[in-house]
Amino acid sequence: MSALRIDGYVIVSADGMLADAGQVMPAELKLDGDKRFFTAALDQVDLVVHGRNSQEDQPNSPKRKRIILTRSIGAVAPDPSNPLAILWNPAGASFEAACARAGVRSGTIAVIGGPDVFQMFMDRYDTFWLSLAPRVRLPGGQPCFPGVPARSPGEILAAHGLTAGEAQILEPGDGVSVTPWRRVGQTSP
Repeated sequence: MSALRIDGYVIVSADGMLADAGQVMPAELKLDGDKRFFTAALDQVDLVVHGRNSQEDQPNSPKRKRIILTRSIGAVAPDPSNPLAILWNPAGASFEAACARAGVRSGTIAVIGGPDVFQMFMDRYDTFWLSLAPRVRLPGGQPCFPGVPARSPGEILAAHGLTAGEAQILEPGDGVSVTPWRRVGQTSP
């Protein structure tokens, strides 16, 4: 068993998009209930992993260790603009090597996007927290995972061995919920 627990987090529109056609997360997906859930979750993790266009904009964001995926370096390097960040090219080094360089050999890791980053970890997630804004549609937007919208985000998670748990309502007025998708045999943290 790995000493690293890998959890994914995303909020999507009813049509499975995490951003609009301009690849920007619109205000319609920045909902208070999900923001509170996401912030509380990230405040508990040891490391955040994301691509160069994904980030979280929270008061504690500058205090978090992170790995930023990029093709602009050969393997692993410090981020010159953030002393808590490591730049990682998956073609040049393993994820474990990047984690070690970040000083994280055990604990919980939050993968927060984008689509290609989510895809890299599909067979490694312990839990994927899929938030849904059912009243938001983003035609022509950026899908949360490769394969959406031909398949729903849930179908893709299930195809990778994850099973939906009970949804929790985060924003009653807007119907926003989060569903934990867990690897078979995983229990609640």
